[in-house]
Amino acid sequence: MKFFITGGCGFIGTNIALSFNKKNYKDLLIIDNLSKPTAKKNLLLLKKNKIFFKNIDIAKSKLKIEQLIKKHKPKAIFHLAGQVAMSLSIQNPYNDFHGNVSSTLNILEAMRKYSKKTVLIYSSTNKVYGDLENYKYSENKTRFVIKNNFKGFSEQNRLDFKSPYACSKGSADQYVLDYSRVYGLNTTVFRHSTVYGGRQFFTYDQGWIGWFCAQAVKNKLLFKSKFSISGNGKQVRDIVHIDDIVKLYKHSIQNFKKIKGKAYNIGGGLNNSFSVIELLNFLESKLKIKLNYYKIKKRPYDQKVFISNNNKIYKDLKWKPVINYKKGLDQMLEWIKYSKIYKDV
Repeated sequence: MKFFITGGCGFIGTNIALSFNKKNYKDLLIIDNLSKPTAKKNLLLLKKNKIFFKNIDIAKSKLKIEQLIKKHKPKAIFHLAGQVAMSLSIQNPYNDFHGNVSSTLNILEAMRKYSKKTVLIYSSTNKVYGDLENYKYSENKTRFVIKNNFKGFSEQNRLDFKSPYACSKGSADQYVLDYSRVYGLNTTVFRHSTVYGGRQFFTYDQGWIGWFCAQAVKNKLLFKSKFSISGNGKQVRDIVHIDDIVKLYKHSIQNFKKIKGKAYNIGGGLNNSFSVIELLNFLESKLKIKLNYYKIKKRPYDQKVFISNNNKIYKDLKWKPVINYKKGLDQMLEWIKYSKIYKDV
């Protein structure tokens, strides 16, 4: 096996796997513990394409992951496995720690012992920067705004873990970088903003673009229903389509020397940024509907604004998102209609 994809039955992992040419499927190994109910839906598709799969909980199966890496010495590992819901990290920080930190450390140790040439790309998060309350914000009718010619947050911002989720992802993030500095391993970190697109089985607190798109489709095709938004709805995020992310991961393997040992902010950038209110306004206009929502208390440690500055990754890899939000959201809406996932929200 040349490529391992941990968390490979998830949203990003499934899309990466299916992007390979069919004749190269034999080179892929999907590793997932199927802890998320929706992972089984993606697994059916992966098995249909005869992609190899192993049901392993990396956090609890140190020996199994060591044996796999020792045996295959993969060219690259796309490390996407982990606990990704903020609410679950607060409910059970112990599981959150093991899902994100122990799993990552088990892979790194196996690489250090048995496969030092393997490339590891770790999927991190913008939450490692904390709530960013040290910035000065204003607000208009639809969004929070950072003044002074703001062009997005760079990697120069200090790490500031403000939640169990940020702490676990940030710890893993730093381990990945340290194993490059200390042991010379071929590792890099991508700190993602909001990723969206096909085969995303979202929930209320994970995958907000898909969740609100599905609410809109349900209101259009089934019946009108009320739903909640956190805070005042002016929180801003940049969004990046899954097809752009897939291209980045695969391009990174081919040009890894340029990014070894570095961390990158990865997102849609300023031109692909939305507040919750702006997204809902867009959906109302696009689908010719009126959405009925109410506001609840804002989530703890929620950033008012996060927009990635992609200059560093563009400088090193010439990568930038090419799918604008209009095209991307059109595709997202079509997938929601096709999959009928809107019936479950």
